[in-house]
Formats: sequence, structure tokens, C-alpha cells
Amino acid sequence: MEKQLNIWSKMVPVWLWNLGLIAAALFLGFLVKLVITALLHYYKNTEDYSLFKSILTHLSAPLNYFVPLLTLNTLLPFLMYEGAYISFFKQLLEILLIVSFSNVLINSVKIFEDYLYHTYDLTKADNLKERKVQTQLRFIRKVIITFIVLITIAIVLLTFDNVRKIGAGLLTGVGVGGIIIGIAAQKPLGNLLAGFQIAFTQPLRIDDVLVVEGEWGKVEDITLTYVVLNIWDQRRLILPITYFIEKPFENWTRTTAQLIGTVFLYVDYTCPVDDVRKELNRLLSITDLWDKRLGILQVTDSKERTMELRILLSAKDSSKAFELRCYVRENLIKYIRENYGDTLPKIRLVSDNQHIERPV
Repeated sequence: MEKQLNIWSKMVPVWLWNLGLIAAALFLGFLVKLVITALLHYYKNTEDYSLFKSILTHLSAPLNYFVPLLTLNTLLPFLMYEGAYISFFKQLLEILLIVSFSNVLINSVKIFEDYLYHTYDLTKADNLKERKVQTQLRFIRKVIITFIVLITIAIVLLTFDNVRKIGAGLLTGVGVGGIIIGIAAQKPLGNLLAGFQIAFTQPLRIDDVLVVEGEWGKVEDITLTYVVLNIWDQRRLILPITYFIEKPFENWTRTTAQLIGTVFLYVDYTCPVDDVRKELNRLLSITDLWDKRLGILQVTDSKERTMELRILLSAKDSSKAFELRCYVRENLIKYIRENYGDTLPKIRLVSDNQHIERPV
């Protein structure tokens, strides 16, 4: 090998030889880029999930850097170099290779995430299992990516001799340092542990419907430190992840998305309850909002001036339950007003000479 290099060094200038090897490595990376671009162009109109498409989408950019750097690192022994700059060049190449490889690993996690998102699709009607898996997946993905970044930073720092010497000295004080770090990192570690607890015990999941701090909304995102709640009017409520371990909250979709809604009507004692009940059954039979599990009307209270009608309704999810309640309330009020208008709530005034009734 040395003899061949000596022969080439006499025939070709050193700088030209080195430049040619570097150009060959870059050309190989460019060639890979052309192949990937051609494949992506072929698959660009594919809307359905494809594992091959996911691999190309996430790894095309990282491989543009990783492949040339890997090739250049392989060809490094063939470089003919002079002077002290080669050690700097080797170290720089090593750092770039480490960083690019970590980028490949992070994007590989995203490929696995795409596969699970396709397998466990949230758009299904009964998506309890899918919400469980996706909640765990999002948290685990963030932990893995954070771990990869931290390990990459540590490996890059260890490529410097001075840092390695400092690290060896710090090992002697690891006991005191561990105590100090443990005290300083209490809050971040508490958030991390709370995140693990939520991911695996799952008091809440992605797309769960919650009532928190008097606000109604869906869980949009769960990070390592906070939870994003998408409020019904498109506001975002940001809460620390420890909130859901330490404080009570309502989860309307804990075990199933199905809900029971309630409608209250207040009418006069003369209102024909059986007729209103028949109208309720008719209204439910002609709407797709009702899931046919529960639809009843009962007199649940008798007040001083009115009686209370409570209507229980069931729906597939919270959104449909809300719409169903509005639909039933509006149409029953309309039915009573048009057919039994005199049974709407009244205030009765009785004197010695006459009996007066006034609408409330």
C-alpha cells in the first residue's frame, strides 16, 4: 500500500490526489441523492401509507450527509497528507460523522412512528386502543430522541483530549456531584417521572376529552414537561404534566368515547308528559346523532311553580352528545310551544275575586 502511495505521490501532486478522493466521496453522496430524489418523485403522488415511502421521506436528507462522510472516512487511509492539519481534519470528520449518524437514528425513530400511526389510526370510531398506543408512542419518541441527542453531545465532547482529562478528574467527585445534580434536577426529574406515569398508567391520552380548570377540550399533545389542551373555541390551555398527577380533572373518554348527555326542561304541572315522551322518541328515531343505547324522559323534580323533566341521551362521542342535546332541547321546546303553549311555566296570582295566570 505504501509503495503504491509513493508511486502515485510521484505521479500526482498530493493536493490533487486528496482533492480527488474528497470529490469522489461527495460524488457518491450526490449519486445517492439523485437515486433517492428519483424514487421520491415516483412516489410523490402516493397518498396511502407505504413503509418504503416513509423510509425515503425521513432518510433522504440525513443520508445526503452521512453517506459522503462515511465514504470519506473509509477513504481516509488513502489520503496523502503532510503537516499537522491532518489531526484537526480527522477530528472534524469524526464529529461530523457522529452528528450525521445521530440524525439518521432520530429519523429512523420517525419511520417507526409512522408505521405505528398507520397501524393505530385515530380516525376510527372506537379508537380507545389507538389513543393508548399513540400516547405512549409520543412520550417514548421524545425520550428516545432526547437520549440520542445527549449521547451524541457526550461522544462529541469525548473526542477532545482535554474534556476526557476533565471527565476522569470529575469521576473522583462523582458522589458529591451526584447529590448536587440530584437536588438541582428535582423538578425536571419530577416532570420526567410524571410523564412516564401518564404514558403507562394513562389517566389521560391523546385525543381524550377533558374538563380542566373549568375548560372543556381535547388533549392535543403530551410532551416531557407539559400537556396541551385544545379548547372547544380553539384556544390552547397549557398545563404542566405534574398537574395531572397532583390535581383532579374530568376525563370524558377514559374507558370509552361513548357518553350520556342530559337535557332539563321546566314545564307547568298541566304539561302532558306522555305526549312529550312520544315526541322525544320520534325525534331520536330520525337523527344519526343518537346511538340507540339510551333515550328516556323522566319527571325528576317538582318545584314550587314547575316540574322538572330530565332527558337522558346517549351518543358515540362527546361532540355528538353535545349536538344531540341541543337538537332535542330545541325541538322539544318548539313542540311544547306549538302544541301545548299553555303548559309553559307560569306564575299564578289568586285574589278573592279572580284567578290570574301570567307566563313566567
